[in-house]
Amino acid sequence: MTPAPSRTVEVAGPPRYEVHVGPGAERHLAAHARQGRRVLLVTQPGRGAVADAAAEVLTGAGATVVRAEVPDAEAAKTAEVLTGLWGLLGREGFTRDDLVVGVGGGATTDLAGFVAATWLRGIEAVLLPTSLLGVVDAAVGGKTGINTAEGKNLVGAFHPPRAVLCDPAWLAGMSRADYVSGLAEVVKCGLVADPVVLDLVEADPQRAADPAADPALAVDLVARAVQVKADVVSADLREAGLREVLNYGHTYAHAIEQVEDYRWRHGDAVAVGMVFVAEVAHRAGLIDADLLGRHRSVLESVGLPTAYPGGAGRWEELRAAMARDKKSRGSTLRLVVLEGLARPTRLEGPPEELLRAAHAAVS
Repeated sequence: MTPAPSRTVEVAGPPRYEVHVGPGAERHLAAHARQGRRVLLVTQPGRGAVADAAAEVLTGAGATVVRAEVPDAEAAKTAEVLTGLWGLLGREGFTRDDLVVGVGGGATTDLAGFVAATWLRGIEAVLLPTSLLGVVDAAVGGKTGINTAEGKNLVGAFHPPRAVLCDPAWLAGMSRADYVSGLAEVVKCGLVADPVVLDLVEADPQRAADPAADPALAVDLVARAVQVKADVVSADLREAGLREVLNYGHTYAHAIEQVEDYRWRHGDAVAVGMVFVAEVAHRAGLIDADLLGRHRSVLESVGLPTAYPGGAGRWEELRAAMARDKKSRGSTLRLVVLEGLARPTRLEGPPEELLRAAHAAVS
């Protein structure tokens, strides 16, 4: 087995920050702690060992750590949980000089980042994603937020972290299903910007789907996906245009998640969403059958779904959810599609019959 290297990706910002991926990543927390600084350590169930290691580094550097465990996964991203954390910050006397550290998957880091963004109009945050989806997607880029009954991530703020730290050993502790779900966001980066990612996955899908089998490959895939996101968000922090390419497949995916009451894994929904927009692009004459087929083959090779069997009779619900997508403008739906490998573009107001046909192809 090849030892896992350490890789650092710089996100230009503003503000500039670094993503450290490698063994002992939590040691970088010492640079963000100091005597007397209060730190809210937000964790999810089952992340005790990582939280303990983080707390040890922080207290060793002189900080005072206040720990708060929040519900698992999307159950953490509610107004009730958020207000509970605000109350804790108030009781503990947190000031603008203090810090929030988020330890957990993407939902936990989304929540921790939003707590930091909104307390006293913004305090610093450092994120320790313990899931593949968390490190390659949620923790990088400064998007924070919570869900509402009307949709996912509709309430939030742009608030870049001071650093993102990830030890590949944390990823090796994930269930295979959760790790594979996260690979959907990695594959997305290959499709929209870095085809080498696809080559690495296709060369040995089984090793790509198991971080313990080849930690060096896992770090390479993570670093490449983070670099794609870093390049995009550095040029477009607030999603004015370019950043929308990172939402490839997400409009349909978020609709699936909403109508399924978030019982679907996010990455599984994104995988189906990417096939949906590939079907749209193919039917619109933007991509050929080979690239459409490559979507299905690379996703299926690592065990990701490429169809939504329960969607056959739910088009109207899905379409209504898609209309509330953040990329929509007024009544005009906007989809990120490809016009070739690593050539994303935006399709505005696609014909309804084309959308129905693409939906039928993945249902």
